[in-house]
Amino acid sequence: MGEPIVSEIRVISFGLGPIGSEVARVAASKSNMRLVGAVDIDPSKVGRTVEEVTGAPSEVIVSSSLEEALQNTEADLILHTTSSFLEVVKPQIESAIEKGLSVVSTCEELSYPWRTYPGLATELDMKAKEANVRILGTGVNPGFVMDAFPLTVTTVCQKVDRIHIERVVDAGGRRLQLQRKVGAGLTVEEFRQLVATGNVRHVGLPESAWMIIDAMGWECKDFEESIEPIVAEREILAAIGNIQPGQVAGVRQTIRAYGRDIEKLVLDLKMYVGADEPVDHIQIWGIPDLDLRFDGGVHGDRATASIVVNAASVLMNLPPGLRTMLDVMPLRFRS
Repeated sequence: MGEPIVSEIRVISFGLGPIGSEVARVAASKSNMRLVGAVDIDPSKVGRTVEEVTGAPSEVIVSSSLEEALQNTEADLILHTTSSFLEVVKPQIESAIEKGLSVVSTCEELSYPWRTYPGLATELDMKAKEANVRILGTGVNPGFVMDAFPLTVTTVCQKVDRIHIERVVDAGGRRLQLQRKVGAGLTVEEFRQLVATGNVRHVGLPESAWMIIDAMGWECKDFEESIEPIVAEREILAAIGNIQPGQVAGVRQTIRAYGRDIEKLVLDLKMYVGADEPVDHIQIWGIPDLDLRFDGGVHGDRATASIVVNAASVLMNLPPGLRTMLDVMPLRFRS
């Protein structure tokens, strides 16, 4: 085989929260990557070394902006971990594009924005192509467990009629930010009020649904989405505060997509404190039927950091533009 187009990738870690710090640690361990910069807006982190902030073995000093980070170095790509929302991260990504940098981001809405934000997606795609850089949104979910990986599994199928994916996550073993995001500790009324304003939900599930629908070529014009509380039946000890019976332990978010009035896709996500049996369960009906089950589930934070860093190596060898995990993992069933 020939040598890869990019043998060493000079990366900047942009965002050094819990996920960003894990990304920096993974990137620092890679033989084909060199951490040349780091960015965070937290004053307590700026001016310190990456090792002091994240534990990654690097003497790189954390900067307060991308411009500052690039003053004394050159880079190829940023590993971006700041927000779930595309409209929030768009200026940050555009700034990277203007500086000739490719981007791998954990922004959930960037994972497959062609259906949910077609205007912004087209704009970013055009700018990336003009600058000869590549943009990708990915992570464990969206980006892998409930979309890209099941699609890759369909490679062995001659026919795919229906896909059902269940993910159960024990939020009690995850960071406090996630526990708050799933509504842990709220009353049911508070939960429903926050769902109505979009403040309690898993960002990115619609993107996963559209990725699968488009990859399969199914004629699904829209889908049904429900967001319901999972209510504690017993007291649950949690870092966010003990959850009493009747309070919300987390969220169940479900998407059902239909083609010609036939159910084609179900994405069933349960994220709650005290989940007894975390699991990732993929069922595919077709020729042949397939049933894959990962007892214990894939740990979200660790997997996200690994996916972001590992995808970067593939991304740099793809054509310029806004890419998705369909480009990174292209092998799948095609009708």
